[in-house]
Amino acid sequence: MSKRQSTTSSPFSRRRFLGTTAAGLGGLNLLPSGARGQEGKLNKLNLAFIGAGGRAGGNLGGCEKTGETIYALCDVDQKRAEGGYKKYSDAKRYVDWREMLEKEGDSIDAVVISTPDHLHAVSAMAAIKMGKHVYVEKPLTVTISEARALHEAAKEKGVCTQMGNTGHAAEGARLTNEWIHAIGDVKEVHCRTNRPIWPQDLVRPEAEPIPETLDWDLWLGPAAEKPFSSKIAPFKWRGYLDYGTGALGDMGAHIIDHPVWALGLGLPEKVEVEKADRSTPGAEKDTHPQSCIIHYYYPASDGRGPVKLTWFDGKYEIPRPDGMVGDKKPPSNGCVYLGSKHTMMHGSHGGKPEIVGANKDAFVAPPKTEERSPGHYQEWIDAIRANDPSKAKSNFDVAVPLTETLLLGVMGSVIGEGTTLNWDGKSMKTGNAEADKLVNHSYRDGWAL
Repeated sequence: MSKRQSTTSSPFSRRRFLGTTAAGLGGLNLLPSGARGQEGKLNKLNLAFIGAGGRAGGNLGGCEKTGETIYALCDVDQKRAEGGYKKYSDAKRYVDWREMLEKEGDSIDAVVISTPDHLHAVSAMAAIKMGKHVYVEKPLTVTISEARALHEAAKEKGVCTQMGNTGHAAEGARLTNEWIHAIGDVKEVHCRTNRPIWPQDLVRPEAEPIPETLDWDLWLGPAAEKPFSSKIAPFKWRGYLDYGTGALGDMGAHIIDHPVWALGLGLPEKVEVEKADRSTPGAEKDTHPQSCIIHYYYPASDGRGPVKLTWFDGKYEIPRPDGMVGDKKPPSNGCVYLGSKHTMMHGSHGGKPEIVGANKDAFVAPPKTEERSPGHYQEWIDAIRANDPSKAKSNFDVAVPLTETLLLGVMGSVIGEGTTLNWDGKSMKTGNAEADKLVNHSYRDGWAL
């Protein structure tokens, strides 16, 4: 076995690693601006990647464009990681991310996490405790308690963070922030994704032999020990309660992000689940529902009135708004804003806004006043070099409340139709005993934040 690989019998045990990181293992490289080298010369940042296949491909490519060094790659699935390993052949390789952090901690400046959702928090927390800057795929975590814990740790360590909702940096996102003030009072927003594109509302499939190229125990990480199935890994895990957050968690960060930002919505005070379709007996123990309609209610704030935001996914579509002209249709992935003067819509990932009402010709686009982005990955790199977390515009100050919002809807949909959650952010209570149990995370033996 290569020195760069590990198995669950490795001397780098869970307890040993988690214990040493908690004790401050990573005081190893705390140069906040990535300034390594002699005479103050600014060298390239060394980036380590937890996840080298699948979504990691996009993150690798995005970071490569910044000109920094792809220093180390780690993946529990050697087959899925083949493309990344081949393209970045000079990078050090690992199977166990804990071993990578422990061995390479002196050399790593920042860590990019592209794992399934359930692994985000434990790996990000380990990196943060070592003083490493982190880029974490969306949604940030699978529970609210995890998101808040990461937020506090990142503030304490002063590291630069970014969540992988790349549309936050898009030109369309900036235009939406500018146009929102020109469409009148917005009291209602409709958001939708046509996902899931993977199966939901099903019971866990039968066990299959674990491929030789996969370390299933490390793939499970903090999740309960359960058998492998190719119907779950490497792709369809998003529909499973143990590993993913369903269609809302997957796409909400690319869609709900924009009205939350543009309208300054903050956290909802109430969430109502109108629809959470199920037809498979027992599926509620394993997977998310097939299709949902979820209502978020936001209180009045900062000169605007209360806002109702409705989320549609699966088979449910955004209702065609009054006055929509021609053959226009609401987006299959995106938002519709019902303003008192104009109706506006845009696609996901910061899709360009457009006015779609009968009076669209009367709309005058306001001047461009929002700061434009150099790119989602570049923002993060610039933040690291400047030692200024605010330069990354989807840093945890932004990403944690957004994640919390998404997870409230996910929690409600898991409990089922008719569920109402009255969210008290200070006490982290919903008024629903079943939902309150879902706020805090639990881990299998040997794993913790």
